[in-house]
Amino acid sequence: MKNDTLSNLQARRLALVAQGFGNPKREGIANWTRIDQAVRRMNLLQIDSVNVLVRSHYLPVFARAGHYSHDTLDQRTFGRRKRRFFEYWAHEASFLPLELYPLLRWKMERALDNKGEHRFLEKFGREQKAYVDEVRDFVKANGPTAVSDLPDPGGRTGNWWGWNKGKIALEYLFHTGEVTAATRRVFERLYDLPERVLPPETLNTPSVPEADAVRRLIDLSAQSLGVASEADLRDYFRLPVDAFKQALPSLVEDGTLLPVKVEGWTIKAFRHRDTGAPRKAGANTLLSPFDPLVWERSRAERLFGFRYRIEIYTPGPKRVYGYYVLPFLEGDQLTARFCLKADRQAGILRVNAAHGEDGFDAVRTAAAAAPELRRMAGWLGLADVEAAPHGSLAKALRQALKRS
Repeated sequence: MKNDTLSNLQARRLALVAQGFGNPKREGIANWTRIDQAVRRMNLLQIDSVNVLVRSHYLPVFARAGHYSHDTLDQRTFGRRKRRFFEYWAHEASFLPLELYPLLRWKMERALDNKGEHRFLEKFGREQKAYVDEVRDFVKANGPTAVSDLPDPGGRTGNWWGWNKGKIALEYLFHTGEVTAATRRVFERLYDLPERVLPPETLNTPSVPEADAVRRLIDLSAQSLGVASEADLRDYFRLPVDAFKQALPSLVEDGTLLPVKVEGWTIKAFRHRDTGAPRKAGANTLLSPFDPLVWERSRAERLFGFRYRIEIYTPGPKRVYGYYVLPFLEGDQLTARFCLKADRQAGILRVNAAHGEDGFDAVRTAAAAAPELRRMAGWLGLADVEAAPHGSLAKALRQALKRS
């Protein structure tokens, strides 16, 4: 593989290997080591509140590590003694390895200086300083705090999803790093002081200066992406444009990022210097809508020719594929998409619609997907899989499920 030119297939394989789909071990029950390896390939888990199937941050680990206990990940996310992650705004709200905490303190410092990415919160922090001080003092005195625990949370507003002033104040303090997520109750974030949540070795590690931190975050993004455009690299940790543009040239100059041309791409691309030349990559697995492999929709289209949009907020009659749709990775291609729902009362994983992509063999794709749907059902504690007769792949899938 030449350094300056990649076929689309080579680029796709680089991306898959970088994301942990080189030769993933998914058989049996995954232990913590396998879970940890999967997360470290991605460097973060994006959080989302929709729970029609399962919370989204569990899905990327399942896609790479196979069947594992939710409790194992929960203990490492929120456990007092075994904690390995912290929560912060990275690629949206995310769980990140504790080792990245010093690399994100500059974001917190920018927010304190009113130069952060959430200007609405910073404006509130300035204009409502006395109230923010009261909220900070309440958390300090009372420990893990939900918005509903505050003595004066205020009424709902028209800003930021209708947040009340208590939620805005806590989010401002979270944004600036003065509080962090101690745990979540159902899905509601509980806030506490970092020194009561995070390990001392994490808090005592010196902050990394902004310029160095941004360089390191771009480096990590490139390692997790394999091959990427400038926009892909910046989007991974949602880096500010100014800091990104200052850091990128030096990473090219020192050889960390190697400029490449990718077949079919009209934009500049880079690969990380540590990427190899994989002859094979991929897996048969279902992907969260918020999986790093597909969360940047234009990138999924460039790599896989897969046009993907979230239809959660689209009115039902206008949806094309369904409410909560998971792409299906078959080998090194995205060949189908399934609208899934965990019917916990009935103990069934419902495939409300199954759509195959043009140009792929429906029978083969259905045969590959059926055992993965059953694997997911087992992981979620559901006894069976039922497919509705909706979508171009539905007939083949229903037949494959009977055989699997």
